Amino acid sequence: MDALRSWVFALEQQGMLPEMFQYAFLTNALVAALIIGPLLGGMGSLVVIKRLAFFSEAVGHAALTGIAIGILLGEPPAHPIASLFSFCLIFALLLHWIKSRTAVPYDALVGVFLAVAIAMGAALLLYVARMVNIHILENVLFGSILTVQDQDLLILGVIGLVCTAAALLFGNKALIATLNPELAQVRGINIKLYDYVFIVFIALITVAAVKIAGAILVGAMLLIPATAARLVTTEVRSFFWLNVGISTACCLLGILLPMWLELPIPSGAAIVLLAAICFVCSVSFNRIVGLT
Repeated sequence: MDALRSWVFALEQQGMLPEMFQYAFLTNALVAALIIGPLLGGMGSLVVIKRLAFFSEAVGHAALTGIAIGILLGEPPAHPIASLFSFCLIFALLLHWIKSRTAVPYDALVGVFLAVAIAMGAALLLYVARMVNIHILENVLFGSILTVQDQDLLILGVIGLVCTAAALLFGNKALIATLNPELAQVRGINIKLYDYVFIVFIALITVAAVKIAGAILVGAMLLIPATAARLVTTEVRSFFWLNVGISTACCLLGILLPMWLELPIPSGAAIVLLAAICFVCSVSFNRIVGLT
């Protein structure tokens, strides 16, 4: 990271980048956006196809409880990494396991887990608020580029490499299992295994994005860019890459624009608002093409 910061600082000194890139925290945020943007875009495409948007929202809110548990167990308030990842993974896997063993409609089951996650998170966060700076909790809820550190970038990088490797090795089988489960069974693809792996990846990427987007808004980062891309194209490949492009652009601009314009807007809110603008443009484009 030091080498990367030095390189960015050298570009700023040469006038190739704006003056604000002399600050290390902005370099960290920029690198984080370049990693998390494509991850959210790629995963968001499958989330929309598999109709798991509500699920990702529940996992995002479960992060509130995971962070509170970490603080209670003595982890650093700004980096309760072990409890955050552990609780969200258990939450996601338990939800999917119960879904496969009950006749309750999936949306109703996710709604139950979402309500429990919000209630537990609210209760525990109010309790630990007496133990930590309240601004730390605000960053957890809405995200902040000021909190992105080298440790977060390392975690993002590892998750990005794992997801990329999995996509290259098993992407075609996972896509078949998602789009055509019957064909996947005929070809001997283990659909249940891929479902559980997909659930784990959703949890990992969602938790990794909490630093930037915040627990409340991270689910929207998976859903809105993918929905916007879906309105523009129906071809799977173009849908995937368009979603990656929209998600990455929103992450970058959501971090940079508030800095350029000196607006006191959390990074998560800025990213989601830009994604919402893309969604409105996609709806307009879809209507115009439909009329012609």
